[in-house]
Amino acid sequence: MVQEETGYADVQNDDVSELHDSVVDMLKHVYDPEISVNVYDLGLIYNIDINNQLCKITMSLTSAFCPAADDIIADVHGAAIAVDGITDVDVEVTFDPQWGPEQMSEDAKLILGIF
Repeated sequence: MVQEETGYADVQNDDVSELHDSVVDMLKHVYDPEISVNVYDLGLIYNIDINNQLCKITMSLTSAFCPAADDIIADVHGAAIAVDGITDVDVEVTFDPQWGPEQMSEDAKLILGIF
């Protein structure tokens, strides 16, 4: 099992760690347009589960009323499906636990001036 820095995202099968890393790399190109930090470093990605060629992503948004929600979710789906070896993606949005700045990477906190 590969555990993420945020403590939320994990891989259920060691055999897919390479696919997981590729998905993470792609997710780092998906930005919240209002914050200008990628969704992975923001800590919005809670879980990445890869089984065969299906990638299930559990994520949150900074707010339940995020005006860019549809675009961000579509971009997360597009980033994951672009990974060689992934043929299907299921993106589930949850607000449990509620997202907060404590879930951001140190890099994101530095960029946003949160110490």
